[in-house]
Amino acid sequence: MEDCLFCKIIAGKIPSKRVYEDDRTFVFEDIRPQAPTHVLVIPKKHILGLDQASESDAAIIGYCQLVAAKLARERKLEGGFRTVYNVGPDAGQTVFHLHLHLLGGRKMSWPPG
Repeated sequence: MEDCLFCKIIAGKIPSKRVYEDDRTFVFEDIRPQAPTHVLVIPKKHILGLDQASESDAAIIGYCQLVAAKLARERKLEGGFRTVYNVGPDAGQTVFHLHLHLLGGRKMSWPPG
């Protein structure tokens, strides 16, 4: 998508603090971290949000979770971590490119938000 912030980050047109990249995903530090570890795992394929995903997107959605788990292991988040997909404006989604938040490094409370 030409006007998508995250597509521009993936393309290198907007700088980010890249954490990880492979052929399917791009991971970078959140600019407003809510925990000591707060990174965004985004598929390189542009999907507006989880509510817009199709069955053909199931593999990449699951793969984003696996990438998050790999990064949590690397960052030694043994006490636990949280992964979150915000879906829609009422849930706090501000960039409409599917992205998974990985948060950890502090005790999380429930309910969130």
